[in-house]
Amino acid sequence: MASPRVLVLRSPGANCDEETAEAFRLAGGVAQPVHVNRLLESPDLLADYQVLCVPGGFSYGDDIAAGRVLGGQLRRRLADACQRFRDDGKLVLGICNGYQVLMSAGLLDLDSEGAEGSGERSATLAWSDRGRYDARWVTLHATPGECVFLRGIDTIEMPVAHAEGRFAIRDSAALDRLRNAGQLVLRYAEGDNPNGSADDVAGVCDRSGRVLGLMPHPERFIDATQHPCWTRSGLSGEGAGLAIFRNAVSFFD
Repeated sequence: MASPRVLVLRSPGANCDEETAEAFRLAGGVAQPVHVNRLLESPDLLADYQVLCVPGGFSYGDDIAAGRVLGGQLRRRLADACQRFRDDGKLVLGICNGYQVLMSAGLLDLDSEGAEGSGERSATLAWSDRGRYDARWVTLHATPGECVFLRGIDTIEMPVAHAEGRFAIRDSAALDRLRNAGQLVLRYAEGDNPNGSADDVAGVCDRSGRVLGLMPHPERFIDATQHPCWTRSGLSGEGAGLAIFRNAVSFFD
């Protein structure tokens, strides 16, 4: 079949859209940055794509809370289009600020079944327990389960760059439910948790495995030379982060 088309959602303050589009292109997809205003004007435009990606940055200046304004637009004005997109078996990826957007929009199935819209959220992304913005490389362990994006990945290094990315859960029962459902698919390695996330969670997926939100930036490691120790470690060729984009593209083979 033809290469899958990827809509990389642009918004005021987003600053990783071009890098993310390039990552999808290198993986074999046909990626196009599209401003959220175009999508608000024509929600049916989403039907022309197979992957929706919300990239990193500071959408709408992270007013109120990180990702809250853009997440509200998706939830209130694009809910039907996003639901049709998911029902058609397509993929959604949110990276860093995009993860915060997906969380705010309710696209990650983190509430118990039947609780959607109750106003009681099971999880959120809160300020780091360090109380500041942190940018560094971390090691992560993946337990892909049904998650399309993480297939074949066990351990991976990627950079993080955020202040408001601590995975906070309502209670132990909610954590157990998400863990048992296989939705806690990406964790910081021991001693490498940069923000105090509960259970070291760095990324979660929805129950279908086709919607993933993660705090690390895979688009910042698509070439070996982007790693700070690439010469010392003898790295060459592709960066490990490109595998996440290749998994998305190959899903439609």
